Amino acid sequence: MHTDQILIFDADDTLWENNVLFERVIDGFLDWVTTPAERDRTRSLLDGIEATNSATLGYGATVFRQSLADCLQQLNDGRTPTPAEYARIDELLTPLTTRQVELIPGVADTLTALADRHHLLLLTKGDQDEQQGKVTASTIDHHFRGVHIVAEKSVDTYRQLTADLGLDPDRTWMIGNSPKSDIAPARRAGLRTVFIPHEHTWVLEHEDLGPDEATLQLGAFPELLRHF
Repeated sequence: MHTDQILIFDADDTLWENNVLFERVIDGFLDWVTTPAERDRTRSLLDGIEATNSATLGYGATVFRQSLADCLQQLNDGRTPTPAEYARIDELLTPLTTRQVELIPGVADTLTALADRHHLLLLTKGDQDEQQGKVTASTIDHHFRGVHIVAEKSVDTYRQLTADLGLDPDRTWMIGNSPKSDIAPARRAGLRTVFIPHEHTWVLEHEDLGPDEATLQLGAFPELLRHF
């Protein structure tokens, strides 16, 4: 067991459910705007729009709303969505904008145990107010000695955090479900990593990690207690 480590946790889909809620909205959107025969093509169109918008506008429910509207506009040959269509989009988004935070099983008890013997930090990306709202609503924020909300998780993000907090890379672990945001850039920044896959990880967060002896892969969050 590693003693006295710095454990940095991702939030969405590592500590609480997130992308599955977006997927449910997408299912409702596709049911509305397309036919079964065109469903895959429309989903691919939406994925491309989301990739473009996230690169320029960031993440969260507001940007997602824009992506849905942009997709509908393209499907309608460039016609701007009507007020009624925007109202329908907002209705679909209701579970995202009014939801309660649903912790992933085992998270609360595991963090309670880990906080007794390690230095815990939280690093999440997205809209500042939206992410802070989820952190506060989660009721587990007291376990973290620092909460850091960033626009993007890049190699420079991890290097800057390491420098700002004076972290020892050999004793610092980034823990998350996203190969693209949590694991690959943290490893390139010299940190150790714990990959906990989630079946509903956003398609834009997928990346082939390849073999990596410095990355520990676990099947479920409570397994952290066997290693830390």
